Amino acid sequence: MITRWATHLVLAVQWLLSLLPLPLLAVLGRGVGALAWLLGARRRRVALRNLELCLPELEPAQRRAIAREHFALLGRAIVEHGITWHASIERLKRLIHVEGDVTLAERSERPVMWLVPHFVALDVAAVAVQLFQSRRVVSVYQPQSNPVFERAQYRGRMRFDRGTLHSRFESARLLMRAIRDGQAFFNLPDMDFGERDAAFVPFFGVPAATLLAPSRLARALDMVVQPVVAEVLPGGAGWRVRFLEPWLDFGSADAVADTARMNRWIETEVRRMPAQYLWVHKRFKTRPVGEPPFY
Repeated sequence: MITRWATHLVLAVQWLLSLLPLPLLAVLGRGVGALAWLLGARRRRVALRNLELCLPELEPAQRRAIAREHFALLGRAIVEHGITWHASIERLKRLIHVEGDVTLAERSERPVMWLVPHFVALDVAAVAVQLFQSRRVVSVYQPQSNPVFERAQYRGRMRFDRGTLHSRFESARLLMRAIRDGQAFFNLPDMDFGERDAAFVPFFGVPAATLLAPSRLARALDMVVQPVVAEVLPGGAGWRVRFLEPWLDFGSADAVADTARMNRWIETEVRRMPAQYLWVHKRFKTRPVGEPPFY
């Protein structure tokens, strides 16, 4: 485990990097990603396996090229992460380009859920919903085992004092109370957390354990669901966050059908920018009974 002092050093370096121009950070980040590709054999294998499962129509060399570019973008995300935690609001607004109806949650009489898949610029979307619209935001996060980094993560994500952040291990009642109190829900719907409250729903034709909570919560609280996608722009141009047309009918009586619809939409966005999806996550870790593991 990384020591307390080493963690403080990493956080100090992150702050220093946040002072550099984004074009320079982009170059440094791609270098970090290239190094991670060479040294990170385990995650490299996961990414290549995911691409093999999801994009079997591509040649192995094409999938490998996508994986290498993905690592380069991951390196950028690591190096540029300090900007989201430390940069001024003015700088962030210059670098984050929003498209679509970013203020839907401000006007909606129904509570709003943003569906935000795991693309590499995910944290930028979290900043965008705090800076470009006035509704307070509630979200759920994965706590870190390192207490120093855990405090830094919480402080960095909550520095605008624009909402509430709950651990995924806390009671769902706290989340529902925040939504009923008028906060919009920033929801990350596409990770494998096991079979609990999930169904095996196709993702690129492969059964994937997918949480049914987005559909069930939308139905229970009569929510409007708005898909949101964040993407890295080339070089030092910043990031684009697209607020797409809302799904007014999401949250039907058929939660599995809703979840399949959500996965089909994510597939469409992945095909649009395949290197930016989080391929290093073991999306198919949980398998139906009797199926061999993929990883």
